Amino acid sequence: MKFSETSVHSFVIRLWQEEPAQQSDQAKWRGHITHVLSGKKRYIEQLNEIDLFINYYLDDTKPPEAQTRI
Repeated sequence: MKFSETSVHSFVIRLWQEEPAQQSDQAKWRGHITHVLSGKKRYIEQLNEIDLFINYYLDDTKPPEAQTRI
């Protein structure tokens, strides 16, 4: 299968767990995701933000020039 450059997206995701402020609290996941082609990076405070960031680039309803903005 052959892919064009505009149909392939690569992302780098880095996640870490932050220690809770109090022992009774749960540790929280934090991180950032980077779209490799554009270099755009987003800080992550909730894991569902990963889906939102990726879906932004996979949304075929946006014009091509809007797909690189976030």
